[in-house]
Amino acid sequence: MKDSIRKGYLANITDKYVRGQMDRRDFLRFAGKLGLGASALGMGFGNRPFFGMSSAQAQEAYQPSPDVIAWLKDVGKPFAGTTLKLATESTPPSNAINSQLKKYFEEATGIKVEIEVLPLEQVLQKLTLDVASSLGTYDLYYIDQSWAASFSQDVFDPREQYSAKADLAMPNYNLDDFLPALVDGIAKYEDRWVGVPYDIPIFIMIYRKDIYEKLGLKAPATLEELYTNSKAITDQMGPNTYGYAGQMKSGHYALECEWTSFLWGHGGSIFNADKKFSGNDEQGIAALDYYSKLRAIMPPGVDGWTWDGQGQAVAQGVAASMLSWGEFFPYFDDPSQTKISGLCEAVVPPQPIALRTVKETGYGEIPGVGHQGGSSLAVSKYSKNPDAAWLFMQWATCADTQVGITVLGGGTGPTRSSVYDDPRIKANARVGAGTTRHLQVVRETIANHMGSEPDLPEWAQISSDTIPVGLGKYFAGGYGSSKEAMDDIAGQVEGILKG
Repeated sequence: MKDSIRKGYLANITDKYVRGQMDRRDFLRFAGKLGLGASALGMGFGNRPFFGMSSAQAQEAYQPSPDVIAWLKDVGKPFAGTTLKLATESTPPSNAINSQLKKYFEEATGIKVEIEVLPLEQVLQKLTLDVASSLGTYDLYYIDQSWAASFSQDVFDPREQYSAKADLAMPNYNLDDFLPALVDGIAKYEDRWVGVPYDIPIFIMIYRKDIYEKLGLKAPATLEELYTNSKAITDQMGPNTYGYAGQMKSGHYALECEWTSFLWGHGGSIFNADKKFSGNDEQGIAALDYYSKLRAIMPPGVDGWTWDGQGQAVAQGVAASMLSWGEFFPYFDDPSQTKISGLCEAVVPPQPIALRTVKETGYGEIPGVGHQGGSSLAVSKYSKNPDAAWLFMQWATCADTQVGITVLGGGTGPTRSSVYDDPRIKANARVGAGTTRHLQVVRETIANHMGSEPDLPEWAQISSDTIPVGLGKYFAGGYGSSKEAMDDIAGQVEGILKG
């Protein structure tokens, strides 16, 4: 299909879906055929909470580098009066920049930046319409990892920008500083960089240290220990406090995310090297049986929870642990938001029983218990102000700004190696709002435990409908066995791939 025709179809179906003229399943099916992944369709890690610091705390915690401000003042002069636009989902980087940091850029350059924070499906709609029309309404694109293939030809490769525009290159911007695992897993499509890594939510293990110590337990180093610890807590402290909270809402992408972690952790994979669904093999059945066993000691109502309900269960003391997105940790540490400030600890995800290699999977799937979902920031090829946008992109993703994002944006994981070692980050590794005391765990998880979903056009429908609907039916008692459930899901996946 010619790219221009693909863009037109994509814009059309996205607009119909957002207007309510197309149902969810048809949208997933048609958009998947056009090359979009699950998160691209608004079924991913959207509408995330912003656990930031107060203005007073922020002012005390972070001041921008004088060298960066001096560079902005010098290089930004020709662009004063320009207005840049970015549409983004609600992520810690975007929220911190929009609410606290962009004033430094605007004051130094005279460039105004308008940031629209929207639900993810609306970001997709605006970007696809912008690409289809080539109008350049948006100068910068927020690109979910699953959108990389779809938008790879519509944005500038930052490596080319940096080398081709020496007069606009930020000193010490250092593209090599971005964590290699994130470049490969988020920002690259084939041989192109589709922007630079911007945001990295990732699963880490968070547990109530006070409860663990009270019961003589240690942090779960294996999946079996995660279960036995959780059961011991539920047995001794339930129904007031349960050992583990899940994100198990039927039909929701959250359920698929949690399932993949346990699947990968049991030596399984979603697809095998022959590109056949393998969630119903021996390892896949063992993973679902484990998940069922763990579900039995979770709080009532977990079948209705996405990641938000899971996080609230821990924040309210209903559950003592979760394997989930690391950006919840600073929220738990905020005494103005929860009653568990200082009581949680973070460790890397439990070690897998076995782990398949990438060569043993299909469609670029990377097994790892630390399930990740991330995004890139890029300059649109249709922008009327690409040079000004490139200045903003460099500033928004440079090490100094990432420090500000991390301190002010609720302890979100940086995408640059140097930021983890920055003295300002380490100084904030204390109990309280916006803490960074969990970030070395995030860093190690990215480097050694990160798992990434497969990349194929049909993955949208499979991950956001077929798998979580089937799993939800299984947990509601709709199948006679885990094998029957997974065989049924396998058959549905096969039908989608053939269709």
